[in-house]
Formats: sequence, C-alpha cells, structure tokens
Amino acid sequence: MSEQLTLSAETRDRAGKGASRALRRDGRVPAVIYGNKEDPVIIHVEEKALMKLLMTGHFMNSVVMIEGAGKKAVRTLPKDVAFDPVTDRPVHADFLRISEHAKVHVNVPVVFTEEALAPGIKRGGVLNIVRHEVELVVDAANIPDQIEASLKGLEVGDSLHISAVALPEGATPAITDRDFTIATVVAPSALKSSEGDTTTEEAGEAGEAEGEGE
Repeated sequence: MSEQLTLSAETRDRAGKGASRALRRDGRVPAVIYGNKEDPVIIHVEEKALMKLLMTGHFMNSVVMIEGAGKKAVRTLPKDVAFDPVTDRPVHADFLRISEHAKVHVNVPVVFTEEALAPGIKRGGVLNIVRHEVELVVDAANIPDQIEASLKGLEVGDSLHISAVALPEGATPAITDRDFTIATVVAPSALKSSEGDTTTEEAGEAGEAEGEGE
C-alpha cells in the first residue's frame, strides 16, 4: 500500500499571475485544494518540500495530508503538477480533497513477473508492454504501490489481459467495457522469418494491442 505523505502549506490571500510569480521567486509553489463539496482553498507550498515528495516516484498515487491549510490536516490526492517547460521546476499543483475511505481513481504501475516461466520469451519472443500502468478505482486508504502481472505460460503471439491480473482486494479497473490488453509476447523479425510460426491472426492481435497502448 502506498504510504501516506505529509506536506506543509500556507493559505494565500491573493490569486493571479502577479501573486504567483512573487511566490515562485520566494521558493514557493502556488496550489489549490478542491473537491468533496467544499469551497476551493488557495495555498502555497515550499518548492523543495514538493520536489522531495515528487522524487519518491509514487507522489501521484499517494494520499497527501496537507497541514497548515485549516484547523486540521486536509486529506488529499494529487491530481496535477504543472512544470515550467524551460526550467522543469513545478509552477502549480492541484490537490483533490477526499474523505478517508473515498473511492478514487489512481494510475498504478504494472510490474511483470515470472518472465523465466514464459515459453514464448524463452524461445526468443519479446515482451511488448502495452500498458506500463493501469487506472484503478480503489479505497483511498488502500492505494497499492503497484500491481503484479505474471507472464507464466505465455507463448509467442499470446496477449495478457487485465482479467488475468490479480488486483488488490477492493480494487477494480476504471475501464469496464472491455478486457483490455496489458502486454503481448511478439516474435522478433528474425524469428518470424526463420520459423514462420506467427499466424496472421496473432500478428493482427499484437498490432491491435500496440494500437490500444498508443
């Protein structure tokens, strides 16, 4: 489960470009807290502290408790961080206010396991990752760090779909209208020409999966 993060903030009296530029010169990042049927609150946070959380690698799918923006800490989920296109420094952040057990949408990284047990890969096939992360609907108190997808038994031309992935208890895919593809095992061009064991149907399925990833 993703750890709960903490970020100190101060409320700001003025919005607008001029006020935001002044904050950034002082090493602060303008931000806003919104949602949960409450009025938005404009705040600013320390740039160094925000960057430290961003460097954890799981900031966008972690609960962030924002302190100093009210009488008690506000439970939030980061929704967006905008960066300067030249300096790559954060210039604005959006936080969604949530209740402790709210159902939230998060993008969770996929980790592929048991590659050694995939016959197609052992024969020279290549793992084609269609989705490096999957959007899940989960309880805010139980956001997973990652989900594991086993490659065991996959042959060249096989596809791994979301239905074959064991999701954490209470988690469901945000996409519900199809059994979407997570990855495929495709034959490298040399294997295709020498063995000719990839059928037209398999090639079409792999191509369709690649297009879905795009």
